[in-house]
Amino acid sequence: MNKWKNWLLGSGLVTIMLFLSGCVRMDSNGNPDTSGIVYRVLVHPMGQAITYLVENFDWSYGWAVIFMTVIVRIIILPLGISQSKKTMIQSEKMQALKPQVEAAQQKLKAATTREEQMAAQAEMQQVYRENGLSMTGGIGCLPLLIQMPIFSALYFTARYTEGIRESSFYGIDLGSPSLVLVAIAGIAYLLQGYISTIGIPEEQKKTMRTMLIVSPAMIVFMSISAPAGVTLYWVVGGVFSCLQTFITNVIMKPRLKAQVAEELKQNPPKQVVTPRKDVTESAKSADNKQATKQIKQPKNTPSGKGRNAGKQQRK
Repeated sequence: MNKWKNWLLGSGLVTIMLFLSGCVRMDSNGNPDTSGIVYRVLVHPMGQAITYLVENFDWSYGWAVIFMTVIVRIIILPLGISQSKKTMIQSEKMQALKPQVEAAQQKLKAATTREEQMAAQAEMQQVYRENGLSMTGGIGCLPLLIQMPIFSALYFTARYTEGIRESSFYGIDLGSPSLVLVAIAGIAYLLQGYISTIGIPEEQKKTMRTMLIVSPAMIVFMSISAPAGVTLYWVVGGVFSCLQTFITNVIMKPRLKAQVAEELKQNPPKQVVTPRKDVTESAKSADNKQATKQIKQPKNTPSGKGRNAGKQQRK
């Protein structure tokens, strides 16, 4: 099960990255299509804002990219914090339902007929329904879908705004790849992943290990051949993600855990499923049988003969 979760998390990140690059359409020459809605509504205004800062405040293009990235991140910060808050509350309530969910899973595992399987699945659904939770998490993908075009617009703004490729930032050519910025970006997202595991149970950390590696690896992979102006955007985004994760996971989470604990104390979870001794024992018996089947027999050993049969024959 954990392998499937890790695979889904990894493939989900790849899908997000592909979708992120597809929010702005490209023409046959590899340049952004200026007639696309994301380009007209987001990329072009952001590019004009960067140019305005450079021309009117005598800023470098590097500082203008940093400023624009920070401003956009601050604007969508409440949405990200709200999404994280809902996820944390859902996770804490799920911990309270864990005994019932495990009992329903045991019944499902021990089921021998289609009717028993359907009954166990119905019980599991009832556990979530009676306690006001969703089996899919209840968070929804709307917040992510709202943020993705904005991140895509920032990416293409940093990549295609006129003047960025010809400028430098503290000796770094923004039009050429920079291994220094690539390393900083990878470290920033690795740190963000570490902060996200603070205060999380060990069993949940195991399901997150793949993401802790895949996310920084994807950032490094995309940045290593990209212009430094784009990598600078990833660096700022990574640092801001560390700050946002610190706010939600280190500052907010202890308060939310106490709040949910008090709420569950006043309104305990509704008991829908209770473990049955016969089901538990049959499940253990099934596990033992399965483990016995998986034991490999020694190769080239004649049936019905012991390990010293060959020696006896030689005598």
